[in-house]
Amino acid sequence: MSKEFSLGLGYFPRDWQRKCHVERKRFNVYALHRRAGKSEFAIMELIDKAVDFKLELGFFIYIAPFLKQAKAIAWLRLKARLEPMRQHGMVEINESELSVKFKHNGAIIRIFGADNYEALRGLRIDGGVIDETAQIKPEVWQDVVQPATSDRKGWIIFIGTPQGVNLFSELYYKAKTLPDWTSAKFTVYDTHSIDADEVERLKRDMSETSFAREYLCDFTAAGDDQLMSLADVETAAQTEYKPGEMDYAAKILGVDPARFGDDRSVIFPRQGMAALTPEVYRGIDNMDLASRVAAKIESWKPDAVFIDSGNGSGVIDRLRQLGYDVIEVHFGGKALDPGYLNKRAEMWFELASWVKQGGSIPNNVDLKQDLAAPIYWYDNAGRKQLEPKDDIKKRGLPSPDLGDALALTFAQPVAKLSMIDKSRQQNERKREFNPYEHLR
Repeated sequence: MSKEFSLGLGYFPRDWQRKCHVERKRFNVYALHRRAGKSEFAIMELIDKAVDFKLELGFFIYIAPFLKQAKAIAWLRLKARLEPMRQHGMVEINESELSVKFKHNGAIIRIFGADNYEALRGLRIDGGVIDETAQIKPEVWQDVVQPATSDRKGWIIFIGTPQGVNLFSELYYKAKTLPDWTSAKFTVYDTHSIDADEVERLKRDMSETSFAREYLCDFTAAGDDQLMSLADVETAAQTEYKPGEMDYAAKILGVDPARFGDDRSVIFPRQGMAALTPEVYRGIDNMDLASRVAAKIESWKPDAVFIDSGNGSGVIDRLRQLGYDVIEVHFGGKALDPGYLNKRAEMWFELASWVKQGGSIPNNVDLKQDLAAPIYWYDNAGRKQLEPKDDIKKRGLPSPDLGDALALTFAQPVAKLSMIDKSRQQNERKREFNPYEHLR
């Protein structure tokens, strides 16, 4: 820490806090249990870096999910920590803007709420903290904060307690794969911030899953209503099959066309217990997607192609015009098994069973998040119902387009076609398409 803390700010970091202060990189993701002292750590990191900043007009931020929450958690603590410096005339405190300014270098620390993240647009950020990251909408980081750090390569610390699949879990796992990122978790047994007898009481009185999530910082601890846990998905991502091991099984292609501008169009191949690398596109129209699906059919020669008809009617029509035998699937249609509310729920439950029985998936962060995102419940008739896409997006997660595309490969059983059947299909497609043929 900087020498300025000799002014008596009263901060004596615990071992885990000192470790994070010293070993931090540009982007840092720290999973911490409740009452670990994460907000205190974040505030002191901001003060330290602002006090020691050498460039002009340094600007540092603290963001909580809501402005009222930020004021209650951070603003009061920030002012309390800086009181000795205020008494010495070293800082200016602006209550209306929730900011402090260090007079010796002009650096500013300001408090924001993610409920009004538009206020961050246009700012240059030299460093910042995003607290309770699990409750933050992804666009706060992706569209606003991240671009604002580019000017002077600002740093960011993400802190919070795991709450299932969300921005926090996505960044935590992503950080392990990139050189300028780091992630770490500190359980209640690592920080020693809660008395041992109280830890034992919490463990006794809480459910095993809740204790694992809240105090052991276990991202993989599934909720009771979660269809697939992150543990299930991570296991599938680490499962590998040898080349040729799935040659006995049918090749199946699932195609999920985008609904809206921020959704993705996905072409997902699967053969037996192995899901292969998906093709993911943004901003392409149905004709372009149909061309890409046709190219995939020609190169991979699947035994069946299932396409979501809700958004892909144009894709289906075009492929059929070109002579391809594709199968439309109505997500909201009737399930084969009456125990499911609709076809989408049935496909996803089949997918979940496949994952848990040894399915292999690409080690793709977006895919893993998609698969672990949906929750389920039972309707009044006792049928299993899957969380709709729009409800998932309301929780701050992206539309599970990769998951839906993979689920489409479970629309119905598929038999492996013989080489003769595939050759016959290919020969039929070679004849020139005549759009007026059906009028004869």
